[in-house]
Amino acid sequence: MTDLTQRPTTIITGGTRGIGAAIARRLALAGHDLFLVYRNRADEAELVAAECQAAGARVELLQADLADLDAAEAVVGEAVARFGRVTGLVNNAGITGRIGSFLDAPIEETEHMFRLNVLAPIVLTRSAIRHMSTELGGSGGAIVNISSGAATSGAAHTYVPYSMSKAAINMLTLGTAREFAAAGVRVNTVSPGTTRTEIHADAGRPNAPEERAAGIPMGRAGNPEEIAGAVAYLLGPEASYTTGTDIRIAGGN
Repeated sequence: MTDLTQRPTTIITGGTRGIGAAIARRLALAGHDLFLVYRNRADEAELVAAECQAAGARVELLQADLADLDAAEAVVGEAVARFGRVTGLVNNAGITGRIGSFLDAPIEETEHMFRLNVLAPIVLTRSAIRHMSTELGGSGGAIVNISSGAATSGAAHTYVPYSMSKAAINMLTLGTAREFAAAGVRVNTVSPGTTRTEIHADAGRPNAPEERAAGIPMGRAGNPEEIAGAVAYLLGPEASYTTGTDIRIAGGN
């Protein structure tokens, strides 16, 4: 039997819907115990937790609005209190804001998006590094930031502020990867292209994946499960010499 004290323990924000839920299922199969953070729809969160438990994972849930930075600050400590340690963090939770012209994006909406997409990952990453850093008494660990192909395109006519927030996440990865490599903490990015999740409906364009398919070299949008494998790799032993890297999963875009 697996020694439970040696099982990786991973926090996934936004871990019960879309890409986050696919990551949770994939990591459960890879032998991770999971701390899944979600904002609403508790019934769906319980369903994902049950699926991961059926795959052999110990799963704990935390309901929190990460745009509240005090709530974000508490996540890692709560995970450590429940599991004893944390070895991985996936900064996945995020929103796009409404799809449309840059001139029509309300600044209040953009401010909220930056709190969730940028400031919360900064807070979570700081907390995780303080726990993981071998220079601070930790045992090392790995962080994966979920960015977007939009971070390098600018997303004109679609969601320029969102693309800006994801460009910031790319720099969070690069800076922390280099600063904490010697302290046993690896930090990497996965950048999905258009993927079939509810994020598009939340932004007012539920059919966006199908609408964009013609402009994608592979001729289709991606599926959440196609993102999850890259995250599992980056959190696993095969990626032990990989840090500061961005894996782009965008169908050729």
